Amino acid sequence: MKFEDLLLEIGGFGRFQILILFILCLPRINLPMHFLLHNFLAATPSHHCAIPHQEAFVNLTMEEVLLISIPREPDGTFRSCEMFSQPQFHLLLNSSLQPENNSIIQHCQHGWVYDHSQFTSTISTQWDLVCEQRGLNQATATFFFIGVTMGAVVFGYLSDRFGRKAMLLLSLVCSVIFGMLSAASVSYSMLAIMRTLTGVALSGVSLIVLPLGMEWVDIQHRTFSGILTSIFWSIGNMLLAMVAYLVREWHWLLVAVTGPCLLSVVCLWWVPESARWLIANGKVKQAHRHLLRCARMNGRKDFAVSPEEDVPLTTYAQRIVLQWQHKKPGGSYSYISLFRTPVLRKISLCSGAVWFGVAFSYYGMSMNLTGFGLNMYLSQFVFGVIEIPAKMIMYVVMNRAGRRQSQAWALILTGLCIGANVIIPKPFTSLRSVVAIMGKGFSEAAFTAVFLYTSELYPTVLRQNGMGYTSFVARLGGALAPLVFLLDEVWRSLPEVTYCGVAVCCGSVAFLLPETLNAHLPEGIEDVE
Repeated sequence: MKFEDLLLEIGGFGRFQILILFILCLPRINLPMHFLLHNFLAATPSHHCAIPHQEAFVNLTMEEVLLISIPREPDGTFRSCEMFSQPQFHLLLNSSLQPENNSIIQHCQHGWVYDHSQFTSTISTQWDLVCEQRGLNQATATFFFIGVTMGAVVFGYLSDRFGRKAMLLLSLVCSVIFGMLSAASVSYSMLAIMRTLTGVALSGVSLIVLPLGMEWVDIQHRTFSGILTSIFWSIGNMLLAMVAYLVREWHWLLVAVTGPCLLSVVCLWWVPESARWLIANGKVKQAHRHLLRCARMNGRKDFAVSPEEDVPLTTYAQRIVLQWQHKKPGGSYSYISLFRTPVLRKISLCSGAVWFGVAFSYYGMSMNLTGFGLNMYLSQFVFGVIEIPAKMIMYVVMNRAGRRQSQAWALILTGLCIGANVIIPKPFTSLRSVVAIMGKGFSEAAFTAVFLYTSELYPTVLRQNGMGYTSFVARLGGALAPLVFLLDEVWRSLPEVTYCGVAVCCGSVAFLLPETLNAHLPEGIEDVE
């Protein structure tokens, strides 16, 4: 007897499972609101050096004061980070005569003046994270993803040890606490630490929500459940655009995206612990109570009433516990096992590269909302909308064309779309927007494919380790993606060229992986080798 047989008795996809999946989708909506919050939290409005008031400026308009105080770019806009050491009054007569002598140009001495028409305040304007301090601004996203990376390691272990539900509750409560403390930050270092801790806490949510839902669902409905939960990520993407549009002050924006975690904490009361986990840990009575509740909700009245009557469940649980105890001392597997044998080593190295490319290009595109000619709120919303058809189409394509081809081409086409926007001139805003939206669709398709594909590549005994390792590599890609924007100081298009190159190279690596369409899932390492 297997757990799947138990699910057949109590109903593998009834009212009980639908209720659980919808409750677990609430925290799922919350994830992208934090993961992509950097776009609005750390947005940098147009700015120029602050000019101290002088007697000579009394009869001049603001435009004239800027004209004689701040050098201009070739396109006629004022420079953001430089000013003249002395007012250049001769520019009032002929403003096209920009001084050739660079010795009279210096960095801003008295702070900056920001354009507040779009944002009331962001962390950039709060702590002047512009010009020489621009790196710290991008680093806030990196700190968050470092937190997510650490959290994946911590919560992966804890949820196997103490149960899925308890750890999901802990991570949601911590998300609320650290999210609210982030909003109350009084210094940049406090914000950086709190965002890192928020990342750690939210990592637990992203890691546990999917398995907890899946462990209650029968095999036939597992793919459907996967699509359903991932669609709620896209809905969160769209909601972020709407919340950010309505809340333009960074403290309150943090409060607005953290608040829904409280609703998830309350709703979690109706979600049971994973019966699979309870049985595997010998907690048969608790598991039976949840299975009975599931059977009643799904209208299966003939399920055994007490654990004593249910001999098969007790013997099944005893067998599972014995198997676990047998497996732990002798045949324990670790992350090193992923690299011990030749075929598994190749799979691990190649899938790691693919995951890095997928996350790196996805967050690279998601955090460059202003680079495609659309308003940033509209970009965020459209990027969320395009993900839903991309997911649907990808599931169909993967079952027709196979996993390997779908994965490789989705990632290569993402890179080519990013590269195309380097070549398309800036005035062609409509064309640039269409190409960017297509790129975002391919990027989401690559993300959808990589989750399913990876879970089929690793044998059962190493599947959790394999997913943990690839997830770690992906978080690394996510952490590096925001820092690449700083390369535009070397060459304006270098960030896009980097994203394009990495996506195409990592996509090509996917061709080296084995095809898994219609293949039996490997159980042990010998099945892979």
